[in-house]
Amino acid sequence: MNKFTAPLISTALALAPVAVAMAKIPPLKLDVEDITVSGLSAGGYMANQMHIAYSDWISGVGIIAAGPYYCAKGDITTALSQCVDKEEPAINLDELSAVAEQQAQQNTIAPLANLKNDKVWLFHGTRDTRVSASATNKLAQQYARWVSAENIKYVNDKPIAHLFPTLNHGGQCMVSEAPFIGRCDYDAAGDMLSFLLDDIKPASTKTSGRVISYSQKSLAGSDAKTLADTGYAYVPKQCEEGETCHVHVSFHGCNQYAEAVDMAYVEQTGLNNWADSNNLVVVYPQTRKSLFMPLNPQGCWDWWGYTGDDYATREGKQLKAVRKIVLGLASN
Repeated sequence: MNKFTAPLISTALALAPVAVAMAKIPPLKLDVEDITVSGLSAGGYMANQMHIAYSDWISGVGIIAAGPYYCAKGDITTALSQCVDKEEPAINLDELSAVAEQQAQQNTIAPLANLKNDKVWLFHGTRDTRVSASATNKLAQQYARWVSAENIKYVNDKPIAHLFPTLNHGGQCMVSEAPFIGRCDYDAAGDMLSFLLDDIKPASTKTSGRVISYSQKSLAGSDAKTLADTGYAYVPKQCEEGETCHVHVSFHGCNQYAEAVDMAYVEQTGLNNWADSNNLVVVYPQTRKSLFMPLNPQGCWDWWGYTGDDYATREGKQLKAVRKIVLGLASN
C-alpha cells in the first residue's frame, strides 16, 4: 500500500513463502482485442497509467484509492507532497492533462479520444487516511474530461479504510494493515466488474479453476527487470479446457506483492469468483522490493519514475512488461 508518509527506505514487510509452484502454462484461448484492468493504491495508479497509455487496447478500468494520471510528474517528492495523504500545493489538473495531450501527440500514449466510451469505476473509502479523498476526487475530475459521464461510476460514501473491500475475506474493514484486504460486507470486485463488463453473470460461490504461476521474465524479457520472478493468473476451468476467455489484469498495492502477503491478493479479493462464472482470466503481475537502485523497498508499482522518465507511457518498462505478459499467456 502507499505508506509513503513513512520513510521511503524503511524495511518492507517480512517475506512469506509463496504457495503456488511454477508449472507449465496451459494453452489458453484468450480474447485480447480489448481487456480490463484494476488496481489498489499504487496498483490503482498503475492501472490508470496502463489505461491511459493503452486506451486503444483497454476498454475499462477499476481504481481503488489513487490520484490522477501523472500526478507525481516523475518525482518522488511531488508524489509524497501531493498524491498520497496530502495535497501541498494543490494538484493542477490543467498541467497534468496538458502533459497527457502532449504525450498523445507524440504517440507515447494512445489518443485520448479512445477514452470517451470506456468504462471507469472509482472507489475511495471515507475512513481511508493513506490516500486523500482529494486525490481520488481529482482522478474522477480528470477522467470526466475524457470519458462520457454515464461511463463513470465513483463510489465514495462507504466507511472503509485503505484496503480492498470484500464481503468476507481479509482483516478488519476499518484497519489498513497487511494483507490490505478487509471484511467490509461490500463486494468491490463485483460492483466493479458489473460496471465494467456487459451481461455479467453472478459470481460463483466456489471457484472451479486454479491459480497458475509463470515466469514474468520469460514472457516479458528485460522489461520485467524490476518485477518479481513469478507472476500469477486465475484460470477458470472452462478457460483451461479450451473455451475462449477475456482478460482482466489486477495490480496489487505497495507491500502487497506475493512475497510480502503470500497469495492473499491473488486469492481473496473476490475477483476470481466473478471470473469463474464469466469466462475471465485474471492476471496478477507481481513486483518485488529493492533496497538498491532502483530503490523500491515496499514493492510498489512505478507511478513516480523509479524505472525511468517514461514510466507512465507505452515506453515504460513495467507497462511494456505487463502487456507482454498478457500477450504471452494468450500465445502460449
